[in-house]
Amino acid sequence: MEAVNISSSFTLLGFSNIPCNHFALFALLLVIYLLTWISNLLLLTSITLSPDLDSPMYFFLGNLSLVDICFSTVTVPQLLHGLYYGRLRISFLSCFLQMYLFVSLGITENFLLAVMALDRYLAICNPLRYTSIMNRRVCSILVVASWFTAALHSFLHTFTISKLAYCEDKLIQHFFCDMTALIRIACSSTTLAEILIYTEGSLAIIIPFLLILASYSLIAQAIVKLKAAESQKKAFFSCSSHLIVVSLFYGTIIFIYFRPPSNYSAIYDRMVSLVYTVITPMLNPFIYSLRNQEVKDTLKKLIQRRQLSLPRKG
Repeated sequence: MEAVNISSSFTLLGFSNIPCNHFALFALLLVIYLLTWISNLLLLTSITLSPDLDSPMYFFLGNLSLVDICFSTVTVPQLLHGLYYGRLRISFLSCFLQMYLFVSLGITENFLLAVMALDRYLAICNPLRYTSIMNRRVCSILVVASWFTAALHSFLHTFTISKLAYCEDKLIQHFFCDMTALIRIACSSTTLAEILIYTEGSLAIIIPFLLILASYSLIAQAIVKLKAAESQKKAFFSCSSHLIVVSLFYGTIIFIYFRPPSNYSAIYDRMVSLVYTVITPMLNPFIYSLRNQEVKDTLKKLIQRRQLSLPRKG
């Protein structure tokens, strides 16, 4: 056993011990990462520049796009480096900085999804008071609170896990510094870190999830009461994109963190982690833009405006 200090380092196994075509995986993940940046930047630019998208829903969506860009950037470049060169050594400070950013951004997305569910509930169930309740000040407070609370949550877990002592090889069976992967290679008592994960950590996931469930239960009741089929369809489609994103986000979290320890598999964790660290941030802007006519119309206008501004030859 060795107490890790700031000059220590860890080794990330990544996919080096998994039989697969590393070059093909590298190429695929690079394309996905580039698409993540392009699609989220396009969505963020559309929301920022278009007056048609100046509403609470798109304000929250813009923050979600920013989170997705940062979230994928925390892990994917390092993953690509590991695929190209094999095992990757990472310093103590870099490892726990990565863990802090990863947890903070993940929990921020969790809170933002709950805020967006609340926004949909107010828009559908209380439309007359919606604009007065969800004004710019309230929206800003909700977003700042999401980022700030997530940062405090992440600091608590990062600080606790960084105080553990680790076995001499410090071999992390993952492609990034995940909390559970670090706890598994600790040689000192991990009781406090595990208690925090199962109590405060679980509450940080469960409370927003219950808020989302409650919001959509009330939304479903309100939609059923609508007499016009067209109104029902419009209300449902305004929520469908968010529901798909919520299902992707919480589905992968449940598969990774809410299963019996006897079912643990390092290879399984790495494969499923690819979904929420790489694939989900790319899919989110496509889900929102392809299923939202306002976003599609805005993107078309921006492209047409850009084409008109280009100098014509001859």
